Amino acid sequence: MKASYKLEKNPVKAMGTQAPYDDDNYSSKKVDGRTAEEKAIDAWLPITSSRNAKWWYSAFHNVTAMVGAGVLSLPYAMSELGWGPGVTVMVVSWIITLYTLWQMVEMHEMVPGKRFDRYHELGQYAFGEKLGLYIVVPQQLIVEVGVDIVYMVTGGRSLKNFHHLVCKDCKDIKLTYFIMIFASVHFVLSHLPNFNSISGVSLAAAVMSLSYSTIAWGASLDKGVEPNVQYGYKATTTAGTVFNFFSALGDVAFAYAGHNVVLEIQATIPSTPEKPSKGPMWRGVIVAYIVVALCYFPVAFIGYWMFGNDIDDNILTTLQRPAWLIAMANMFVVIHVIGSYQIYAMPVFDMIETVLVKKLRFKPTWYLRFVARNVYVEQLHQENTLVSEQLHQKHPLVSLHFCHDAMENKASADDNSSFPISTPVDGKSYIPAKDTYRSIEQKAIDDWLPITSSRNAKWWYSAFHNVTAMVGAGVLSLPYAMAALGW
Repeated sequence: MKASYKLEKNPVKAMGTQAPYDDDNYSSKKVDGRTAEEKAIDAWLPITSSRNAKWWYSAFHNVTAMVGAGVLSLPYAMSELGWGPGVTVMVVSWIITLYTLWQMVEMHEMVPGKRFDRYHELGQYAFGEKLGLYIVVPQQLIVEVGVDIVYMVTGGRSLKNFHHLVCKDCKDIKLTYFIMIFASVHFVLSHLPNFNSISGVSLAAAVMSLSYSTIAWGASLDKGVEPNVQYGYKATTTAGTVFNFFSALGDVAFAYAGHNVVLEIQATIPSTPEKPSKGPMWRGVIVAYIVVALCYFPVAFIGYWMFGNDIDDNILTTLQRPAWLIAMANMFVVIHVIGSYQIYAMPVFDMIETVLVKKLRFKPTWYLRFVARNVYVEQLHQENTLVSEQLHQKHPLVSLHFCHDAMENKASADDNSSFPISTPVDGKSYIPAKDTYRSIEQKAIDDWLPITSSRNAKWWYSAFHNVTAMVGAGVLSLPYAMAALGW
């Protein structure tokens, strides 16, 4: 089966171009059907630009991709599963995911003379050029972008925990600002061009994952079994037990992530017909899975053994002491998710840059990459800001209810006065009689900030504000999208 390497006008085909066996390592008897322009583009794109990785690169790339902060929730998953089902699920998940990862390593070069360097290329081979792209790319983007969003929140939370532990008397800082600090690192690291260039970051992340996992189970073991520890199911109803069981399965499944970037990692390893890349790749996978076992099983089993049903969804939260050690573990988590973010972002960068260069015909330059990757990091930061705010805010009416209760209690305790809260009732809004919950300084700040400084807008203001925000230059590309999709 011979692949075509002509640049296509059709965006589906352009994105799905598959590379030959290797740029430099493939036998000279095999003719490379790519043009000079296509070779230059493949040498620029992050997945195919460097193919000189060693087997140990795949080891720590896979550890970084798979072992995440989800390992810290495994004792909680055990508390929802119980000893028998919990141990079974953990061990079976390890075996199944190792087997499926082996399958992907084998499929990378299952067609002679061709390498499936990207996940969607394998999907296109299985389902066809268009259908394979439509099936694989949305799911892969959801997973990889979603993981990056989760890791931004996780990194921000761990930074916040570290700040709280090392400076208990310091002023409390909102989670949003810690997420901004975490995101600022990626405005720098995201400009490393390919997988091999982030190998140092990935190695540090892999070491950190083993370190904070060891701290988690070691500190638990040192603390000892809690008095009156209980190991039975926490839920008192059958429905609750079933719900907890499936919730725990989700925690375990999230912990065993990493398959989404396996083909892209293997694409960085040199390959010839005599020495295919699956050999060193599989060696690295075995080492990675040994590390995964050393991280997952002790944390899950020892954490549950020590704390039973009293375990929190993050074992570091349950431990708390010694403060310096837990603070160190939180910082290790931050360093680890920095590396994991880059591992999952690299295939997304490859997709974005492929579309820009092959579909939109931009020249492959450093400033194109600089703009594209900065936009990606910034957009994810914006999404994370929304996510973190939603996580810390209840539904508006619920918030008003709790505020009303709190203010009534405060008022009755202070001067036995009442404080009517602005709550929508029958379409009307009742304004507070007096604003006692803000200081004069806070009122002055709110009157100065751009969002709260003016509240006299008309309904038509919202109409043209929303039109301006929604309708952009993207509307001009919709006919092209229709041409690609068909009626």
